Amino acid sequence: MRIFDNPNFDFIRWRWHTSILSIVLVLAGIATVVVRGGMPLGVDFTGGTVVVVDFAAPIDEDTVRDALGSQSADAVVQRFGSAAENQMMIRLPLLSEGNEALDAAAAAVEQGLRAAGVGEFTVISRELVSPTVGAELRRKAVWATITALGGILLYIGLRFRFSFAVGAVVATFHDILITLAFLVWFGYDLSLNVVAAILTIAGYSVNDTVVIFDRVRETQRLARREGLETVVNRAVNQTLSRTVITAGTSVLAVLALYLFGGEVLRSFAFAMLVGIVAGTYSTVFIASAVAIVLSNRSAAAPAAQSSERRRARA
Repeated sequence: MRIFDNPNFDFIRWRWHTSILSIVLVLAGIATVVVRGGMPLGVDFTGGTVVVVDFAAPIDEDTVRDALGSQSADAVVQRFGSAAENQMMIRLPLLSEGNEALDAAAAAVEQGLRAAGVGEFTVISRELVSPTVGAELRRKAVWATITALGGILLYIGLRFRFSFAVGAVVATFHDILITLAFLVWFGYDLSLNVVAAILTIAGYSVNDTVVIFDRVRETQRLARREGLETVVNRAVNQTLSRTVITAGTSVLAVLALYLFGGEVLRSFAFAMLVGIVAGTYSTVFIASAVAIVLSNRSAAAPAAQSSERRRARA
């Protein structure tokens, strides 16, 4: 822990390298989504029937999928919980609405599994989401995210300066895209739990960024002659212990949720794990880099105009 005793790391030196790394990850995530035909949406947004089956003996996804017969073409079969629990989640597209559709889908799944002779099993849960509700939830999720980013931009722009606000929003947007990319790569669907995690990540990232920007403002008052890069680097070092401790304790809490919280919370916990790491990284490198670039351009513009006026007078 002695690395936190008056640290003096040159974080700003690596801002271009880390920015390139972030761009590569974001583009790779976008390319994956495009190749796969879009972001995989959960039943919360698309509508459909979800049936969770508990098997008495170990079984794999392919066996369950084969047992569904004609339904297997449109069905998504995933392990639910740990391998020792022998539970499978079967998601089917919604053919019609109402309790009859839910009962029919569950009965069809049960009938197919029994006909295939996969052993003893119990249907432990059934869920039906209509496409109308899914579309409404999808619209509200988009607006919730846009409103959160807009509020961040307004708040930091009023409290600090516009270049800092843009840096915070870019860093937050970066964290969201990185999180979504890892969700796609690891096979998670976009659900209401994931949207909740994304909004939480946005708040976490901004809170971390505000701490550094606040220290930058205090340091600039005491060292007006120093360049912004020096001031920002000093602020990052002065808050490094707080950043690492906050991120570390948050990761431990979310990791426990991921390991022991059950399947329902696993996508939320996974998104939070990625988001906390990405948020800490973007606070140190992305937000600061964007703020420095925009601030330097804003400072250079009046000087260039003044130089042009002097040349015109001459």
